Amino acid sequence: MNFDLNEEQRMIRETVRDFAEREIKPVAKELDDKEEFSYDLTKKIGELGLFGMTLPQKYGGQGLDTLSYIIAVEELARVDGSQAATVAAHNSLGISPLFEYGTEEQRMKYLPQLCTGEALWSFGLTEPGAGSDSRGSKTTAVLKDAEWIINGSKIFITNGASDIAKGCTVQAVSGEENGKKVFTTIIVESGTPGFKQVPMHEKLMWRASDTSELYFDDVRVPEENLLGKVGEGSHIMLHTLDGGRLSIGAMGLGLAQGAYEMALNYAQERKQFGKPIAKFQINAFKLADMAMKIELARNLLYKACWLKDEGRSYSKEAAMSKLYCSEIAKEVADEAVQIHGGYGLMKDYPIERFYRDQRLLQIGEGTSEIQRLVISRQIGC
Repeated sequence: MNFDLNEEQRMIRETVRDFAEREIKPVAKELDDKEEFSYDLTKKIGELGLFGMTLPQKYGGQGLDTLSYIIAVEELARVDGSQAATVAAHNSLGISPLFEYGTEEQRMKYLPQLCTGEALWSFGLTEPGAGSDSRGSKTTAVLKDAEWIINGSKIFITNGASDIAKGCTVQAVSGEENGKKVFTTIIVESGTPGFKQVPMHEKLMWRASDTSELYFDDVRVPEENLLGKVGEGSHIMLHTLDGGRLSIGAMGLGLAQGAYEMALNYAQERKQFGKPIAKFQINAFKLADMAMKIELARNLLYKACWLKDEGRSYSKEAAMSKLYCSEIAKEVADEAVQIHGGYGLMKDYPIERFYRDQRLLQIGEGTSEIQRLVISRQIGC
């Protein structure tokens, strides 16, 4: 067992960390306050090569392994969850299904522009009445005269409504078989008549990321916009979520690392009763527990990435990683605020933003409860 990163992975960590500290950190608070999606940062992230990292170079990617990509997300989340969310959702949920299930024509049409930072893609699964129960989808797609006619809506869709949102992979009910719904995934490009993309505001967290509602009112797209095969929609979406869980795990890990570093630095500088509060055992033990939990989370997540890169089954480990990293983010952020005391409740201190940002991690891409359900099935319950 070798726990060392290779030279390329170490360089990616250093490069992304430097970028996040230099380009993102100075503007993170302002973007959060204004609920402003940053086109400038997104373009710079694209220029850094963080979109399509694992894609072959022929499609505009870097040809890197899963762990390299996860390290990049982790380092972004260490500074700002919003920018990490843009990268994670675009890569894992936007690009991934197009690459894994798209025809060669579809790949060449969409993927090169999605690797530059000048275009984003979204993943249309969640609906107002279909969250954890993805098979509760009511959006429909009817094939008529070589066109798919789509009606319905999606909600809480990341990267769905900005000016550079170029389209969405949509799960829709395309029929019924043996009394059960048949799900199909269809590509819908922005600008298609009847396709409306509405930004969602007043969020608790990830306020500088683009979250949207999508509406489909007799949206007509060519039959060749089918992604995969008719009836494969649920499989495509759920398989995509396996990889997405690694990204959310990376966001939890990075956020925990950032919150821990803030708490440690503050505890070393803040003095009470004549000495730094880090010297009091109660705080020292809090910080020791944080460091331990982060180490455990990192080892679990990196193992899941290794399994994926080895071509082995990783569904159970992906669910475990997503669950554990998101729960650790909650615990570490909470204790970090406690160490900051009253200052931790003020927007002048970034730990306040981290405390808010972590809350989505136990909900998005499968709640903590759903992860436990997935794990329990995998172990034979």
